[in-house]
Parts: sequence; structure tokens; C-alpha cells
Amino acid sequence: MSPRGRRIMSRECALLLPSVCAALADPWQRGPDDTCLEKLLDWFRELREAEPTAKLLRDNPCLTKFFTAVLALPEPEPKVLSFTLRLAGIVAAAKNSFVHLQRLGLLARLFGEDGPLKRAAWEDASVRSGWVEGVHSMVQHQSALHFICSGGGIDVIFVLQGDPSLFVASAARCLLVHLLTHSVGPELIVPLDAKDCDWPACAHVIIKHIEDSLQSNSASHVKQSLKLLTSLFGSCHAPWTKVLWLGVAKRVESFLTEDSVQAQHVLVDLLLNMARSPVFREDSFWALVTSALEHLTPEQSGALAGGILKIYPCPQVVTIKALTVLFQPMECILRAASVERSGLLYESVSDPSAVESLLSSKSSCAGFLCQTLAHLGELLSVEKVFLPRNLPYTSLLCSVMTTLLFCKSLLIPATALGSKISQILAGCFRVQKSALDVLAAFPDCNCNDTTMRSLFDVLLIYLESPNTPPTVLKKSFKAMSMWLRSSSGKSFFKNKQQADKILREVFLVLQKRLCSPCWEVRDSSLEFFTSLIRTLADCRDFRKFLLFSEMPKRIENLLEDPESYVRASAVTAMGQLAYIIYVYVPQSRVAGSRYNKEKTAAKLQEVLSTDPEVFPRRAVMSVFTMWVKESCTGKPEETEQFVTTVVQTAARDLDWEVKLGCLELVQIFCIYMFCQLGLPECYYAPVSSAVTSSVHENKPLQMFCRANLFSFLFQSLCDCDKTVGQKACGILLSLQSQFCQSSTTDSQGTGDLPAGHGIHWLQRTLRQGSLVQNFPTGDGSEVDFQDPESMMLALRTINLVELHSDLNKGSDYVEKSPRSLLEDILATVGTIEENEADCY
Repeated sequence: MSPRGRRIMSRECALLLPSVCAALADPWQRGPDDTCLEKLLDWFRELREAEPTAKLLRDNPCLTKFFTAVLALPEPEPKVLSFTLRLAGIVAAAKNSFVHLQRLGLLARLFGEDGPLKRAAWEDASVRSGWVEGVHSMVQHQSALHFICSGGGIDVIFVLQGDPSLFVASAARCLLVHLLTHSVGPELIVPLDAKDCDWPACAHVIIKHIEDSLQSNSASHVKQSLKLLTSLFGSCHAPWTKVLWLGVAKRVESFLTEDSVQAQHVLVDLLLNMARSPVFREDSFWALVTSALEHLTPEQSGALAGGILKIYPCPQVVTIKALTVLFQPMECILRAASVERSGLLYESVSDPSAVESLLSSKSSCAGFLCQTLAHLGELLSVEKVFLPRNLPYTSLLCSVMTTLLFCKSLLIPATALGSKISQILAGCFRVQKSALDVLAAFPDCNCNDTTMRSLFDVLLIYLESPNTPPTVLKKSFKAMSMWLRSSSGKSFFKNKQQADKILREVFLVLQKRLCSPCWEVRDSSLEFFTSLIRTLADCRDFRKFLLFSEMPKRIENLLEDPESYVRASAVTAMGQLAYIIYVYVPQSRVAGSRYNKEKTAAKLQEVLSTDPEVFPRRAVMSVFTMWVKESCTGKPEETEQFVTTVVQTAARDLDWEVKLGCLELVQIFCIYMFCQLGLPECYYAPVSSAVTSSVHENKPLQMFCRANLFSFLFQSLCDCDKTVGQKACGILLSLQSQFCQSSTTDSQGTGDLPAGHGIHWLQRTLRQGSLVQNFPTGDGSEVDFQDPESMMLALRTINLVELHSDLNKGSDYVEKSPRSLLEDILATVGTIEENEADCY
């Protein structure tokens, strides 16, 4: 966008700014909060982009006076000093403004050795952060870069890398990366050898600091430089970064085998960022990754392996090494359970002692296993992961099941390692949850019936156990649901004997869990039951089990559960149950059933109109919307009556999500009716007689009027919640495009029509928006929303596009203006007599 197209400072703001600057520099005034100061800085950033900052300084001398006044204070307030530093950096980002401030001697007092560094306020982290951010904003040209590098500022930044405030330390690293990339620039000629590279002066200082720090005996300095390299390689992929790396590569590689510097976790982040950069993808780098996988601790090598496999399709030898690292702990689990030749590892491990030591230690076993399982779960759930096609899914699945059995003390280990693992993992809920997450993340792989039987047996153990906590139970239900949906699960259920046994056990578990005194257990059981219905709806044996079991009755009873979340889940389950009965069971068999769609609809209508909590009512709207979407509400006239009743109830609801759900239902209903009755041809006509004759032939319009949809839609336009109004306006715009030849409005042709007076009233009412009360009463001049002619006229006349634009504006777009911000700051510090500051 050109500068002329951007926002510049208005005259009103220019008049207010001197008072704001004076108030901020006054130590006796109560300053504004941090939010106001952040917004003020955002405004100055916009001004800097919109016009030259030299003009900003020239037209607003109060800014220079503000900098001088704050620096003259003996002990300025830290947040004001931090704001001043950041603002000065924004202003000095333009070279001519930088020169002006430097000529006045302000830059040296702000960012030089004579600046805040020697003040007591420097002890405050916000001041140090403001200094770093100010320098970062300022260094957009070579003059600022030279000022920082030659004036001692670069040494301050080096020190701030080790700041006790992690935020300041991180900002300092980012600033060094910015200085380095800005110093090198895009035109550096990259040599083949790092020694031959003619680095610019500032870049040379930073690179020399990195090299010296890596050679030092200080662990903190080494870690700082490694983190700096990590940030650099993560944000800059220029060819010169490879030259820089060649100068430090040997020293970094040595850290893999040195115990004096504990920098393994930093090395992992560094290597992963390098793997993301195309500059480093060559044999020497992959050799370094392979070496790291071999020499890092099992915890760190696992993190590196998981990250490498997700980032790039690396060479096969690296992929095999990474998978071996990830699978090795799980292979130890299998060996601890006396499983010989698991087939899990791609290559043999020369020394498994490090992993076995972690698994046999009480202090590290659970944490290490959880970390390993987390990496496996991420690897299995990410779609674009470059894994071998012959991944040993069955062996991996068996290792996870073995872990779960260890946690329940259901294995009799035959090795010393197995005995220790069994003792440590007994009742360990952390590992149980991690293992179940991995089971739920498995892709749809082919497993034989024996493996599936073992898997379902393990899951049923967790579902049946009274010692299973609610969080573990929920994850067990999720894993069971996932495997029932899988191709292996469906294949397993083709065997009637196997299917009957599993279903019988699952239903017994559910009936027991639905009576649990713990509401979380009842809720997760209902969620699983709903998922079960969706998964096995087309299975005849399942439907037989379901309809002749106690489950429907228990679900119905839970509609009156004391916990609203449980009632909401019961609503969803009942709706799904009624749906599959409608779709799969002959109507002659369910006509007298208490769980057919009509009786279920009546129960859910009662919930919608009487339940005091919002969650069950929202669930009802979701169920009804699903019914209409799946066309299971009967014939068009039956669907019309159903929607009319629902809209009548939901329109009175005070919850915005219930109304939004009802609008979704209305939208689907309109589409459904257009499909059933056909789209209208063109019912727009410029004269009233043509409108009247066409309206009488418009079956969808007549149906929508009978259902009183327009009353609900126009009322929703004035809802106090903007989302509801936006949704309603979108539906009306869609109807306008269907019923009228064009979406352009005709506000001049309503006076001679019988409904014209009411339409004018409706227009005035809609302009009031959420300020409307008791819609749609209006001294007898309101619109008949069930009259097709009036509704056609309303769609032609009302400017819905303009209403939609108004609704899309932020509710606080006026209050967020720069003028309002400046007035609020003055009100906060008590400079002007207003009511309260609008903090929005």
C-alpha cells in the first residue's frame, strides 16, 4: 500500500499528543496501564509505516521533548522508561530521524553507555526488555547498526543473552540474529571456505563472539552460543549460514562426547532447526545426526529421532537409526515380558544398557516411557511422516499392550528387568494414559484376529477394572472406539461368535459404568456409547443387542441426571439412537416403541424448553439439526411442522449458541426444501401486481412463512450477540438471492403497497440493532412475518448487504480509534475531566 493510502495522524490526535506526552513524563501523575501503552506503541508503528518519521518528529516536537523530559528524571518509573526506549527505537528506524535524534545527543543517552544501563531502573526486567526491543526496532539501516556495534551496545546484548529473565534473554538472542542478518545483507559473496569469508564488521564481531564462547570453559557461554546458532538457523536459510557453520562444526560435534558441558538438549534443537533448512541437507550433516543419535542420552536421542522423522525424508540409514532409537525402549518392554525376537528393531543395538538402566530405575522409568510413548503417538498421528512401508505395526502394538499389562500387574516377568519394570509401573496412571494415547493414534493397519482379540481383551480389562480412574477410562473408551472403526476391527466383527462375545462384554461394562457415582465416568460412557452407535450402526448383530438391552432405558433415565454435562451427552446418545432406528429398523417394528423418532423428539423438545442449563439445550439443537440434515424428519410437511415447533421454542431461548444452532437448522431446512420443491425461477417483479401473483405460486416462500422463519431471522438480526446477527443476515442474503432477481434493494417502491408502511417500520427497527427491545412490537405498524407478500417485499427493500457489513464491524471499532486511545490515557492520568477511562 502506498503511503498516501495509509493512516496518518489526524488533527485531533495531533492536538491531544502533547498533553499525553506531558502526562507520561510527569512523575506525579498516575500512569496508564501496560495495555494502553502497548496500543500507543502499535499506533506509532502504523504512523511510521504511513509517513516518514522525520515528518513525525517535525510536526510533533512534543516527542523530542518527551524523550528529554524522561531522561531528565532522577528515577523514572520503569514502565515509562521502557515505553520511552521502545518508542525511541520506532522513531529512529528511519535514517533521517535517527540522525536528528543523534544530533540532539538523545540516542547516546537512550541506548549508549550513558543511558539506562547505569540507572537503578536497569535492574527492572521491563527496562532491559524495552532497551532490547528499542534497539531491534531502530536497526533498520547501517547508521543504527554502526551506532550499536561501535558504541558498546553489542557487548550489552552479549551479556543479556544470560539474563535471569528468560524473556529478556530470548529477545537478546533474536536481536543478535537480526543484527547479524542485517549486517551480512543479501549481497554477500559466499566463499567455499569459512576462513576466506570477508565478513562485515558487525557480523565479524558476532561470529567471533560465537566462536570464542564455544571454545570457552564456561558451560553457560557455550549454551548461549548454541542457542544463538539455533535461533539463527531456524530463521535464516541463506547460503552464508553454511559458511558460518563450517567454522564451528568441529567444536559443536565435540560436545556429543564431552561430559563437561551439559548441552545435549540444546544440541537437539540446533540439529532439528538445521534439518529444516535446505542449506545443510547433505551427507556430512546426516552423518552428524547419526552420530548424535548414537551418543546423546536416550531421552535426548529420542527427541531428536522423533523430530527428524517428522521434518524431512532423510536418508534411509538415518531413518533406520531414528526408528531404532524410538523403538528400543518398547523392545526392552517386550524382552522384559519374555517376548523373544519381537521384530521391532530394524538393526541390532550394540549396548542396550543405557535404556535398560532408565527402565529399571524408579526415578526415571515412568518419565522415560511417557516421553517415548509421546514421540510414538506424534509419529503415528501425523499424516506427512516419511516412514518405511514395512513398519512393524503389529510388534509395536504388542509392545504398547504389554506396557498396559505391566501397569495392571497382569504379567509374570521371567527376567530381573521385567520384575523391576512390573514393580515400578504397577498402578502408574501416567504411563497408562500415554500408552492409551498411542493406541488411539495408530493408523488403520492390518492386524490378524488373534492380535485384535488380545487388544480388545486388554482394553476390556481397563474398562471393567474398578481401579481405573475417570481420565484413564475416557482414554480407554477412545482407543476402543478407534479400533472398532478400523478395518481390522470391522474384519474381526465379521466372525459372529467373536462379535457377540465382545458386544456382550462391552454392553455389560456400559450398563455398569452408566450407574457410576462419578459424573465423569457416566459422561465418558455416554460419549463412547454414541460413538459405538455411529460405528456399528450397519451391523445387524449390534442393532439386535442394542434394541433388546437395557441401554436405551438407562440412556433415557440419564436425561434427568443432576449433572448438565451428562444430560447433554444423554441427549446426543438418544438422538443418535433414534436416528439409527429410523434408518435401519422397519417402521412397522418401531411404530409402538418408546424410542422411535417421534417419541424421542417429544422428549428432547421438553429438554429444549425446560432444562435450566445450556449444555443439554445446545445438544438438543445439534441433534435436531443432524436429523434435518440426514433427512430423517419425514415428508416435507412433517419436516415443516417439526422445524416450526423447534424454532418457536429456540427463538425464546436466552443462550446465543442455542439460537445459533437453530439458525443452522433453519439454513439446512431451507436448502432441504429447495431440493424438495425446486428452486424458484424468478419471483422479482417491478410492479406490485406481478409480485402478488408470483408470491402465490412460490411454495418455498409460503412454507417458510408458515413456519414463521422470517420472524426468527429478522429478530436474530437484532440479537445482542453479533455472531447470531451475522448468521441470520447470511441466511437472509441467501434467501434474497434465491427469491429475487438480484440482491440490489429497492427502497423507493414500497409506499403504494399494503405492506409498505410495515416495511419502513422494519427498516427503522433493524437500524437500531441490538438496542431494539421487545421485537417486533411497534404501535400496530409492525410487519406480518407470515405474509409471503410482505416478506418478498422485505427481501427486495431492506439493504441486507449494508446490514451484513455493519455486523461484520468490530463492536469496539470506534473505541479503538487513536483519538479514543489518547483521550483514555489522559482520562486515566486525570488530565481531562471525563467519566472513566474506556479500557476496552
